[in-house]
Amino acid sequence: MEAPRTVDEVHANFSRRRDGLVKALTRDVEAFYAQCDPDKENLCLYGNPDGTWDVQLPAEEVPPELPEPALGINFARDGMQRKDWLALVAVHSDAWLMAVAFYYGAKFDAKKRDALFAQINAVPTVYETLSAAHGREEKPTSAGARQNGGAQANGRDATGKGAKTALADVKGNSSKVKKHKVDPMDAQGFKKPSPGFILDPDQALTTLKNAQIELFWPDDNLWYRAEVISLNERNRTAKVLYATSDVETLNLDELIREGHVNVRREA
Repeated sequence: MEAPRTVDEVHANFSRRRDGLVKALTRDVEAFYAQCDPDKENLCLYGNPDGTWDVQLPAEEVPPELPEPALGINFARDGMQRKDWLALVAVHSDAWLMAVAFYYGAKFDAKKRDALFAQINAVPTVYETLSAAHGREEKPTSAGARQNGGAQANGRDATGKGAKTALADVKGNSSKVKKHKVDPMDAQGFKKPSPGFILDPDQALTTLKNAQIELFWPDDNLWYRAEVISLNERNRTAKVLYATSDVETLNLDELIREGHVNVRREA
């Protein structure tokens, strides 16, 4: 495969490699975890330019054709909390992605390097994406837990203070805000989305501004109602308020791509 030469080509290469790494640490995490056997030799996580990922031994040639990812990620797997280990892999993956991108862009002038960084910085890092995904997973998974505020499921004590997690302090996740006139029915999950439309990847994110939405949670196989209270189009994230008064920051790309965002029709 020919090496990328322009800013757009390098960014496209970066994006596809990033997609592969995100898949490894989220959608395919069980397969990734299983492949990182601590009894094997030094292993690395590679994001490939076709959007896939691999766990392999490092390149044998010295020096390597491209910068290499963190070596020996498998050795720490069983010596850390699973979330801590995944977060560590994510941080090293972000560093590797930047190294590869600027290896390709080494001959760019300052203007092109700025342009490349601006494009890279417009999307969440692998670590940020992983943190947002874990923020969703740690929310309560039953209607009863949601209606009760989800204190135990969200790792909060009776005072409502958030417990420290191994991944990151994602501001807004698991916090409580005051919301008046909450309909208890909105706090439970629904088997089918309400009248409206499933947000398509080709649609503008401005559609979500101050929107009433429903989010599909695969673990529950239910749709949960929420209100978009802030939208960051550049980072492609949104902060949503659930009927339980829980607030969560979401990485939108994966949710929209999987058809998990329903924009409710205005009454």
